[in-house]
Amino acid sequence: MRIAIVGAGIGGLCTAVALQNLGLDVSIYEAAPVIKPVGAGIGLAANAILGLKRLGIEQAVVSKGHQVTSLRMLDTKGKIITNQDTELLGPDFANANLVIHRSELHEVLLSRLLPNSLHLNKKLLSFRRKKENLILYFSDGSSSVINLLIAADGIRSVVRKQLIPDSKPRYAGYTCWRAVIENPNIPLNKMASVETWTAAGRVGMSPLSHNRIYWYCCMNAKENDSCMREMKPKDLADSFLNAHTPIAEIIRSTAPEQLIWSDVFDIKPLQHFVYEDNIVLLGDAAHATTPNMGQGACQAIEDAVVLAQCLATQSDLPTALKHYEKRRVKRTKRIIWQSRLLGWMAHWESPFWCRFRNGILRSVPKIVTKKQIAWLFKVDF
Repeated sequence: MRIAIVGAGIGGLCTAVALQNLGLDVSIYEAAPVIKPVGAGIGLAANAILGLKRLGIEQAVVSKGHQVTSLRMLDTKGKIITNQDTELLGPDFANANLVIHRSELHEVLLSRLLPNSLHLNKKLLSFRRKKENLILYFSDGSSSVINLLIAADGIRSVVRKQLIPDSKPRYAGYTCWRAVIENPNIPLNKMASVETWTAAGRVGMSPLSHNRIYWYCCMNAKENDSCMREMKPKDLADSFLNAHTPIAEIIRSTAPEQLIWSDVFDIKPLQHFVYEDNIVLLGDAAHATTPNMGQGACQAIEDAVVLAQCLATQSDLPTALKHYEKRRVKRTKRIIWQSRLLGWMAHWESPFWCRFRNGILRSVPKIVTKKQIAWLFKVDF
């Protein structure tokens, strides 16, 4: 069986590693002409770490990241709204949250690919069926005949667009900046990831390995707002002068060229991830979510592990893919909706309603929060 994976992001590469571990014939097609060390930091929760363990790369990834044991939400003055101590969740979630530079995770995944399995500068234009096979057509004029197509080509998936033209990215109503910087001698709790909710927006800060800091901030904005695109670190820092320290100081310590900006999107949950018995959607192509729960990459890793398990344990391809769909659609749908709700709450601008929201969140019993996190971190593999 010839398998094509379109897209060499986290989901595509994890899937390639998983399937190559099974001895399957896998080719990865990536539109970019070269693989560059891009992106900022990402959090890998316990479910993702368990997935990486199944792929045989847990230790390689953990060695490059920075583990935190506390996930804190603060108000403008720095007072705690919620504090999730992941160590209290038990031994099953020992590596409950790892913060790593996206490019360093990418580096580990690329190092595990078999030689000549990654094909760059291969932008997929379209595909068509030829009996039981599929033919892929690329922008360089080449084509490839395959038996199984795995679409891991992101939120603006070419494959999903051809299959479901009405499935389009939905703008979430807020925009985001992020950066990784050297710590300019600012004292930080190295065991905590912190997100601060203010009426101006929200800011997250996490320690990274090698004395670095990953930070991000999100603010309400119109889609593709030119004013937001042109914001510099000083402008962002000025927006959070009323917030607790060291938010403004960290943002101001960022060089303009270190700043990454993008609007935030998700997609409406799909009913199906499998089409025509041999086309599979995976990762953001299947269930792009807002980043509010830190589960985008985590769910892509879960996809990879589950798909490989289904292919390894089922007798035929259609049955295997049906099992994959059954295990993934409901869970990812819930995460998309919960993440939307969390983002909506996080971006209230009225100081009165912000105080009201914070009070409600502080009153939520810890057992309820623990139950939600346990569901999020629990995997079925």
